[in-house]
Amino acid sequence: MSTSQPEASRSADDRTTPDALLHTCPGTGVAPEDLVMATGRDITPANLEWARRKLETEGAAAIEKLLP
Repeated sequence: MSTSQPEASRSADDRTTPDALLHTCPGTGVAPEDLVMATGRDITPANLEWARRKLETEGAAAIEKLLP
């Protein structure tokens, strides 16, 4: 589809983000803060400790379970 077409005339499918762009990239390093924020929790010492333990056991893929 051409990008010169006005937004109002595009179908709803043209405005959605492609699935391939929604996935995270675990190879870039996931910090405990990232995991806590992905759950919608506040960054507190207890939540950071939970995230550290989860990252130790599941690795960076732990965030993939929370994000598409």
